[in-house]
Amino acid sequence: MLITVLDYFGTAVFAISGVLVATGRRMDPFGALVLATCTAIGGGTIRDMALGDTPVFWVHQLAYLWVILAASVVSLIGLWRLKTLPWWLLPVADAIGMATFMAIGAVKAQQSGAPLSICVLMGILTACGGGMLRDVLANRVPLVLRQEVYATACLAGGIAWILAVSVHSPFWVSTLLCILTALLIRLVAIRYHLSLPTLMVRRY
Repeated sequence: MLITVLDYFGTAVFAISGVLVATGRRMDPFGALVLATCTAIGGGTIRDMALGDTPVFWVHQLAYLWVILAASVVSLIGLWRLKTLPWWLLPVADAIGMATFMAIGAVKAQQSGAPLSICVLMGILTACGGGMLRDVLANRVPLVLRQEVYATACLAGGIAWILAVSVHSPFWVSTLLCILTALLIRLVAIRYHLSLPTLMVRRY
């Protein structure tokens, strides 16, 4: 029940972040729905295909598509009424979805029998895959490929999850620890504009 609730929550939040990006790019409502859908289920789709878990989850669980539609409509109405948005709304919404999907991806991979290291990789893929699709469709450099502390936050959450699982912590403890670790690091990076160093090669 916990993982299902978190999955729906993360789906709704990522759908909203897709709508926010579409609004910033002045897309029409259909374009916003496309971005919302790619953001919300893109990472999980790639994860299921990588794990050989087909058909992918949303094909036989249509509730995810209804969640995306509802979140998109509500956010579009809210944006139409607000007109302007605070600068932090998109990064924070994206951070919540990222942290939630990191834990969900890791747990679903564990349930399929994957090693813990692969579980973390699947968690990162779930958390970052949809956002990468969203940014590519919106003609932006994906967050995970910038200096942003993004995939690094996912990795930290995954390490915290492995440590909790290794000492046989209750399911809800390991899941919550993963989410809070990834979310806290991402929010601190947003608040203080932290970034990773860039790689430079001198040309002679």
